[in-house]
Amino acid sequence: MLDKINHVAIAVADLDAAIAHYKSRYQVEPESREVIETDGVEEAMLRVGDSYVQLIAPTGSDSTVARYLERNGEGLHHIGYEVADVSEALAHLKAAGARLIDNEPRRGGGGALVAFVHPKDGLGTLIELVGAGTAHGA
Repeated sequence: MLDKINHVAIAVADLDAAIAHYKSRYQVEPESREVIETDGVEEAMLRVGDSYVQLIAPTGSDSTVARYLERNGEGLHHIGYEVADVSEALAHLKAAGARLIDNEPRRGGGGALVAFVHPKDGLGTLIELVGAGTAHGA
């Protein structure tokens, strides 16, 4: 079901500072940057080989990423796996008894179809399913 690692998301307090850090240390710049209103975050996608590092910063104190930063500080937030069909992947996971955050696919960054699986069902890691051929799933 999982085709490849689409991205690794890192929660940061200051997106501009994080971008500058990646540029100076690793010589990589964002391929895209956008605000995702529905998630209350601004993201920057940095291509690394065939996948991405996604830097995410909260746009307000009420976002889940803001709460994550309060509890954990900056660091690994989730892993995004590319799947051929997000709806089929969700149906499979639901039938297997997985704990889901999203019961239906929704639009994420770059217009990609995405859905999240609860960290309690991801061995302590928040999992994002990203539809193949959609934006960062291309």
